[in-house]
Amino acid sequence: MNRLSKSSPRQQFSSLKIPHTDPEIHSAIIHRLLYYLSSGVEHRPLVIVCIGTDRSTGDCLGPLVGTALSRYNSSLFHLYGTLDEPVHAMNLKETLAAIHERFDNPYVIGIDACLGQSSSVGSIQVSEGPLRPGAGVHKELPPVGDIHVTGIVNVGGFMEYFVLQNTRLSLVMRLSDIIANCLFAAMKEWNRTTLLAAQDV
Repeated sequence: MNRLSKSSPRQQFSSLKIPHTDPEIHSAIIHRLLYYLSSGVEHRPLVIVCIGTDRSTGDCLGPLVGTALSRYNSSLFHLYGTLDEPVHAMNLKETLAAIHERFDNPYVIGIDACLGQSSSVGSIQVSEGPLRPGAGVHKELPPVGDIHVTGIVNVGGFMEYFVLQNTRLSLVMRLSDIIANCLFAAMKEWNRTTLLAAQDV
């Protein structure tokens, strides 16, 4: 569970925050992801880390995204964090250590739920740099990701554990579907353009 923080001017320029009801949301997220992938991945292994737990309605966004992505059975990325095998506060450090032991200089995309202002609930944010898992519930956990995608599932600032437990599953499901679909579409397009560029050399 991440907490939405105020961004520096550079982060504001590089971040995308868009309501899940926006009719252009898929196009906007895919284009922003392609921008980051084209400028950062190159030949690095692509790793997606979906953080959260199915024991909390508000915090199951990450595992839902991971489970949806796992159904593609794709070789385009390596996936950590599903409903069956979640990545959460108790195993995050070990998971990150295993990733960096297995892969040489991986490009990591962090996925997590987020608490924010009431006007932002239901929005999806795509940002450069690592997310800070656990910040929404005052836990000190290692940062995750070269970029990150968060779904703002509820209001932060008070009784965070209670808020997470009383978050509507329907909203979390809608956000997770959008994130998973956009991630896979962006990775497919990035792979296609990479292969075409290699053929032109």
